[in-house]
This record gives sequence, structure tokens and C-alpha cells, in this order.
Amino acid sequence: MEQNLKSLSHLKIVIVDKTSRILYVEDDETLSFITTDNLTRKGFEVVNASDGVEGFKLFTNNNFDICLFDVMLPKMDGFDLAHKVRSVNKEIPILFITAKTLPEDRIKGLLIGADDYIVKPYTMEELILRIKVFLKRKNVVNSKSEENIITLGSVNFDKDNLTLLVKNKLNNLTYREAELLMFFIENKNTVVTRERILNVLWGENDYFAGRSLDVFITRIRKYLKPVTGISIENKHGVGFIFKVPDK
Repeated sequence: MEQNLKSLSHLKIVIVDKTSRILYVEDDETLSFITTDNLTRKGFEVVNASDGVEGFKLFTNNNFDICLFDVMLPKMDGFDLAHKVRSVNKEIPILFITAKTLPEDRIKGLLIGADDYIVKPYTMEELILRIKVFLKRKNVVNSKSEENIITLGSVNFDKDNLTLLVKNKLNNLTYREAELLMFFIENKNTVVTRERILNVLWGENDYFAGRSLDVFITRIRKYLKPVTGISIENKHGVGFIFKVPDK
């Protein structure tokens, strides 16, 4: 098995389905081989890298639909890699695959701009489901419609291009930020519970999901800070209310 893996180590790109292209950066050769094999069997195109520097080079020279990054990488760790990716692309979904389980480490990744985490050891079914969820959200957000731009006073939210224009300042959103903002807009001026948000958007209601929600709410609040009358208010012990002035 080890010999077979070494003979395949020079292969960097496996092409199966050009519609779903994944950048997968993992230094564990065995895990990388097994995961790539499973993903390609499910119809994804996978581009592999074994360190952060190589991963960023591949990212800048190719187009991808989603990024899968291990955290503990040689030359450049996953956190730094995600930071560099976000500096040039605010929209692409980034999913960390990591053995790190401390909430502080996972929150650090979200603050950098990651969209989600999956913790080792993971099942292939779980990983593939997470990937499909983000790709589906990507397609939904990017689908064209006549109502793709939502205007709230001096705020313009472009659902297709994942941008939020606030008093002439353009903010590029991640998919998770856009998804959460859309949820609040759909439920504006109504109290929504934390449990409902977590179950609808995260699919689970646990400690880490709750901390993740707080991170994304903080981001959106920062974007909306220059605007008077639009805010996300805490309802202690219940949830949140997205306040928007009546027309």
C-alpha cells in the first residue's frame, strides 16, 4: 500500500467533473489518497497539494469551487493559507479539515474567514455531505433572479455576487455571512431564537455552532455599523432581532 501511494505521489490533478472543482491541501499522504479517491468516485474534480505554499500557488493559477484545508501543514499552515486565499477571494467556501478540537482554534479559523470545520477522524459520508451543502448554497446564491439585489435604506445586498454596499463602501461576504444575512432579512423585525438559526443554517445546535454564529453576527454588525436604524439586537436568553425601519 505504501509503495503504491509513493508511486502516485507525483500526481497532482484528478479530473472527473469540471462543474465541481476542489482544492484539497493535506500533508498526510495516506489520508489524502483515500479522501481524493472517494471524492473523485463521487464525481468531483480534485486538485491536491501537500503544503500551504504549494496550495496557494495552485489556488492563484486555477479556478475552484471550494477549498479543503488541513490546519497542520508544512511551510505554511492552514490558517495562514486561508488568510492569503481570503485576501484575494472573499467568496469561495473554505472548509477546514483538522485534528484540532479546541474551540479557540476553530474560532480562529472562522475569524480568518473559513466557512466551516470538520474534525478528524471523519467519515467520507460526512465530508461529502458538507461539500455538497456548500456547493448547493453556492449555486443558490449565484443563481440569477430579478430580485437579486435587496435594498434596505442606504444598504444594498447583492445576493448573486455576495456583496454588501453600505454607504458607498463595498463589503465582500463569505457564503456563510450572506446566508446568515439573508436569513435575518427574511425574518426582519421578528425575534428569532438561536436554536432556530443554528438548526436551519448549521444543521445542529451545539457549543461550537453557537460560537460560530456569534462570530458571523459580529462580522455582519461591523458591516452595518455605519448605518442608523439597521441593527442586530440581542434578546437575552432567546435570540436576536434584525431591526429594519418600516418604509
